[in-house]
Amino acid sequence: MIFLNSRLLMLGLLIVAFGCKENGRGKDKPADAPVRVLTLDTVAKKEKEVIEQPPELNTLPDTTFIRLADYSEDFAYDLRYATENNFLKAQVYECAECYTRVKTAKALLAANEEFMAQGYRILFFDCYRPNSVQYKMWEIVPNPQYVANPVKGSVHNRGGAVDISLVDLKGRELAMGTDFDYFGKRAYHDNFDLPEEILQNRKLLKETMERHGFQSIRTEWWHYNYTAAYRDAVADFRWECP
Repeated sequence: MIFLNSRLLMLGLLIVAFGCKENGRGKDKPADAPVRVLTLDTVAKKEKEVIEQPPELNTLPDTTFIRLADYSEDFAYDLRYATENNFLKAQVYECAECYTRVKTAKALLAANEEFMAQGYRILFFDCYRPNSVQYKMWEIVPNPQYVANPVKGSVHNRGGAVDISLVDLKGRELAMGTDFDYFGKRAYHDNFDLPEEILQNRKLLKETMERHGFQSIRTEWWHYNYTAAYRDAVADFRWECP
């Protein structure tokens, strides 16, 4: 597994490169030229510039984990497990972030482009989930009907599953018949005893995601697995919080 967020390494390289530049190494410089001191503020500014310019997706291995918001501002987020507004009634993420592997991110970007052409955007409830969080969720609700057994891990733990809905371009969520993490027949894809608006909204979500390599599960209208991620290793890195 490769994790992008190697801030210490970048900072070290930055100090060396910037220090050399400031002291004029490798250049003809008058002996009486003033020496500029590399301050921590300067380093922080340079580090921020580096972090704010993530590498192109096409330059990264498909299994690299990336922060989705670094590659698009066109998604919407309501990351429930960073709050207590979820079926666990407990906050299990220290802060709200959406990470996926690169190949999953590429598929999500393509799907969102298709949605936006129709006036909608993807709304994320959950993305990559560290396996240690899966264990925490299992302790709270040890029921495989609702929580995947952490010993085997879920596709969320592999960086290839997302829990999503749709919003319009003004941020208004489309009616899907139930809230996220509603465990009952009303959330099933094969339940057609619902208003036509809800059926059409679910159909739009499902058919578009399937065109981009995702697979639904019968009992949860919000859950989509990227099929190319099934064989990826279960991961447990934790993203940094402010």
